[in-house]
Amino acid sequence: MSAKYKKKCMRCSNYVTISRYKKYVVCDECNEKELNQEIDDPKYKKLFDIPKKFYKQNSFLRDIKLNYLRYEKLSEKQVAAFKKTVKEMKK
Repeated sequence: MSAKYKKKCMRCSNYVTISRYKKYVVCDECNEKELNQEIDDPKYKKLFDIPKKFYKQNSFLRDIKLNYLRYEKLSEKQVAAFKKTVKEMKK
């Protein structure tokens, strides 16, 4: 188990609990506006249709979705890692 500590959000100065060093930390509230954008591709729409609590609990899931929203594509490894993480969180 890794150590957890709090760091200030770079946008609004709320504190965020993180477990590893991240240079640019953003809180859930600041990320929510970006994460709620509409996804047109049915394949990715289905992939990202998971409970919001998963996004709040796991920054990796947020990062993958934000990468898709920015670049409109993901590698097969990113998709596989996303699916694996969601499957583990459902258990």
